Amino acid sequence: MNRHVAVTLVRQSIVVEAPIARAFKVFTEEFGNFKPSEHNMLGVEIAETVFEPRVGGHIYDRGADGSECRWARVLAYDPPDRVLLSWDISPQWQIETDPEKTSEWEVRFIAETPNRTRVEIEHRELDRHGGGWEGVRDGVAGDQGWPLYLQRYADLLTHAG
Repeated sequence: MNRHVAVTLVRQSIVVEAPIARAFKVFTEEFGNFKPSEHNMLGVEIAETVFEPRVGGHIYDRGADGSECRWARVLAYDPPDRVLLSWDISPQWQIETDPEKTSEWEVRFIAETPNRTRVEIEHRELDRHGGGWEGVRDGVAGDQGWPLYLQRYADLLTHAG
């Protein structure tokens, strides 16, 4: 019997040369410095991306005209070990307002040595997005998804000093 099991999660990781507390701080406080500005659902240029560091907070883009696009909710905030966020973006790459149709992404920070940290992203429950969810999975797994974010994050840590 042939059985096809759909992969409903994406895992990516990177090792950075930084203590765990610094790795966590840069990821959360400087998220907008490594998020690609072309990843934009606003009708205008992004002026800044804000990561609100608390449960109940959001990640949102603020446009040059003051408009906002809240595309993630902070579900857990446990410095310096992990953050858990919703992915409130539909398969049509629009804001999803129904929390039952959102996936979640967890970022874990694991100290390998006092000055080296493994950063792991697990984006899961992608099938909750409904029809077309495979496009979300392929988007976040592809070269312009989590691999790009993690590489830009690592580059920022390296050059931040």
